[in-house]
Amino acid sequence: MEFVGNSKIEVALEHETRKHLALKNGSAGGVALIVVFILLLLICLRLRRLNPVKALILKNEFLYGRGRSPSMTTERTENASIVTNLNLKLKMSLAEILAETENFNPNLLIGEGGFGKVYKGTLESGMKVAVKRSDSSHGQGLPEFQAEIMVLSRIQHRHLVSLVGYCDEGLEMILVYEFMEKGTLRDHLYDRKECLKNPSAETAFTWKQRLEICIGSAKGLHYLHTGPDGGIIHRDVKSTNILLDEHYVAKVADFGLSQSGMFDSDHISTSLKGSFGYLDPEYFRTLQLTNKSDVYSFGVILLEVLCARPPIVNSKQREEINLAEWGMFWQKEGKLEKIIDPLLVGHINRNSLRKFGEIAEKCLKPRGADRPNMLDVCWDLEYALQLQQTPAHREAHEDSTTTAASTDLALPLMQNLNYNMFPVDDYSDTTASAVFSQLRVNDSR
Repeated sequence: MEFVGNSKIEVALEHETRKHLALKNGSAGGVALIVVFILLLLICLRLRRLNPVKALILKNEFLYGRGRSPSMTTERTENASIVTNLNLKLKMSLAEILAETENFNPNLLIGEGGFGKVYKGTLESGMKVAVKRSDSSHGQGLPEFQAEIMVLSRIQHRHLVSLVGYCDEGLEMILVYEFMEKGTLRDHLYDRKECLKNPSAETAFTWKQRLEICIGSAKGLHYLHTGPDGGIIHRDVKSTNILLDEHYVAKVADFGLSQSGMFDSDHISTSLKGSFGYLDPEYFRTLQLTNKSDVYSFGVILLEVLCARPPIVNSKQREEINLAEWGMFWQKEGKLEKIIDPLLVGHINRNSLRKFGEIAEKCLKPRGADRPNMLDVCWDLEYALQLQQTPAHREAHEDSTTTAASTDLALPLMQNLNYNMFPVDDYSDTTASAVFSQLRVNDSR
C-alpha cells in the first residue's frame, strides 16, 4: 500500500510540473506576440513621422527587399539590365520623382493611358515635366517601358516629345517627359467649352492651326521612319499621342509599342498592337507591319482633325460608325464639306479642303504599297496650308484669262517639284515656307 501511495504522489507531481511548463510556454508565446506587435507599432509610428517621400521608400524596402516582388524580380532579372545600360545620365531616383510630384498628389494628375497615370511635376531647376507612372493593371509594363527609353534616348527632333529622365527603382517604372502645356490634340478637337462661350474665329481651333499641327506631326513621323538604326515604326499613331506645347507646336509621343531597326526588309511579322479605329486594315489582316501602317493611322487623324469626331462612334447608320469609311464615302462623292467640324464652316478655303481630302484619301488606301510616305504627306499638307492662305476666287472670275493663266502656270510648277531637292535632315518649317512663298498658287479648279 505504501508503494501505491508513493506512485500516486509521483504521478500528481508530474502532472503539476507539466501544467506549470505549459503555462510558462504559453506566457512566453504571449510575450513574443506582444513584442512583435510593439515592433510593428513602432515602425508605423516612425513611418508616420517621416515625410511621405521617405515613408514610401522605406515601405517598399520593408515589404519587398528594395521594393521587388518575387514576380517583378524574376521578370527584371530575365531582362538583365537592358534599361540600366541604356542611358545612365537620364536615370533619376524615386526620391527625386516623389518630391517633384508631391508624392503623386492626385491634384497633379493630368492624364491616364495604357502605361499608367500621368502627373504634372516640377524639377529643382523649375522645369515643368510630365511624369508617367507605370500601372500593371493598365495592360502595359516592362517591354513598353524599355522600348520608350530605347527610342527616346537616341533620337531628338523638334516634333518628337523629349525624354527628361526615367526611374527603375523597386516596383516603380517611371518616365519623365518635357511638359506640353496645351495637352493632346484630341483635347482641342472634342473639348468645346471655350468655343461655346465665345465662338469667334480668334478663340476657335482654327483650320490654319490644325494644318500646322498636322504638318508638325507628319514631320515627326517622317523623322522616325527615316532616322537612326534603320527607322522606327510608331505603331500607335492617334490624336491622344500628339501633344501640343504652349505655342501649339505638335510633338509625337508614346513610343511604348514602337518597333525599330526593321527596314532591312519590306515588313516584319509581329503580334497585333495598336488602337481600335486607327489600325491599318492590311496590318490587321496579315500581321505584316510596315511604316505605311503609321501612314494609315495618320490618315485617320487627318479626318479626325477635319470632322472633330472620334474614329469609332455608335450610330444606326453602319457607314457612319467608322470615320475612315465615312470620310472616304463623302470624299468620293465630292462632298467632304458636309461632314466637317461645324466650327470650321465658312473658314476653310475650298481648294485647301479639296487638297486635304486628297491627302487623307491617299493615306487611307487599302494597300500599304499605294500609300504615300510621310515626306510626301508633309509636302502635300504644306501645299494645303498655302492654298488656305491664298484668297479663293469667286465663280464669276474663274473663267477670266488672268486666273486661268496663273493657275495653269502655278500648278505644273508645284506638281513638278522634286521632294529630293532638299536634304531630308534639313527639311523644316523654314525650308518649306521659303519654297511655297515663291509660288503664287491660284488653284481654283
